[in-house]
Amino acid sequence: MSLTPMPASELISRLAEFDTIIDARTEDEYALDHLPHAINWPTLNNQERIEIGTLYKQVNPFEARKRGAFMAARNIAAHIEREVLDKPRDWKPLAYCWRGGQRSGSLSLVLSQIGFRVTLVEGGYKAFRAALVQDTAQQVARLHFKVICGPTGSGKTRLLQALSEQGAQVLDLEDLANHRSSVLGAIPGLVQPSQKRFETLIWDKLRHFASDQVVFVESESKKVGNLSVPPSLMEKIRHSPCLNLELHDNERVALLLEDYSHMVHDVAYFCDRLAVLIPIKGRAVVEAWQALARAGEFAPVVMELLQQHYDPAYMQSMQRNFVLHAEMQSLTPTNRSAQAMQELARHLLQEERKG
Repeated sequence: MSLTPMPASELISRLAEFDTIIDARTEDEYALDHLPHAINWPTLNNQERIEIGTLYKQVNPFEARKRGAFMAARNIAAHIEREVLDKPRDWKPLAYCWRGGQRSGSLSLVLSQIGFRVTLVEGGYKAFRAALVQDTAQQVARLHFKVICGPTGSGKTRLLQALSEQGAQVLDLEDLANHRSSVLGAIPGLVQPSQKRFETLIWDKLRHFASDQVVFVESESKKVGNLSVPPSLMEKIRHSPCLNLELHDNERVALLLEDYSHMVHDVAYFCDRLAVLIPIKGRAVVEAWQALARAGEFAPVVMELLQQHYDPAYMQSMQRNFVLHAEMQSLTPTNRSAQAMQELARHLLQEERKG
């Protein structure tokens, strides 16, 4: 029998040592956030945890523990039958729950009695979360960033994707946040992760980056949709060298109509999102845009949005927040196409290797 506790501060750098990472919390807790690559084996499921909690408060702790014990035993047995019977003797699982207590402890005890070498996270997810927040700042400090800047529609995301495809280190915050970082940036069918999940996804990316290679990132604001970028990362981005991506306005409009094609196909949704701008641009302006959209005239709406809303706000933000903005290098792809972005990415990486 082998049951080993491990401090979360140590676990941060040793996650790759385990064959399986087991989250023993409920489905809802797991969905909110979990350790990278963890699988969910609830010791008590959502409904059972509510039931036991109610019993604990309304009857007494002893009755709650009795009922909780048989529910936990039944669930652990099902997990073992489904997931463990084919595991070899040298299988090394890591288990955790909220605070490293009863739920993961019960599961780990059974697995260790079988003969597996089980590691239990001291303090559970709560301790891991605290260690992750601290380590994120340390990861940020060891890395070097280059910021892809440029007004809305200039192709920043397309360039990041092209750089990633060619092997560059890329931190795509919009991809991790399931949002395009503007008032029209919600992506149909995709829900944004929780704030904690977003931060875990960022940390997991950062820890795998090599410190001797630059990390390319977009010039985001502090928030991507409803999610906040970790302060240490935001500060580092705003003090990093900038590259300014420039496209002709007509190309920018065409790019946005391609990337936001769902708006064209759902005019009611587009008009609803435009309504958010009424306090900023005024009712008359927004209603004129809505009328054009309903008439199928999307290009002039997008052009006016760029010239009257996005571009002025972008310039103010860059001048106010990005320390090296005035020194940034210009990038001018021939057009908005994937091929043009691939060519630009190749040129950028060649320059990086020379530097």
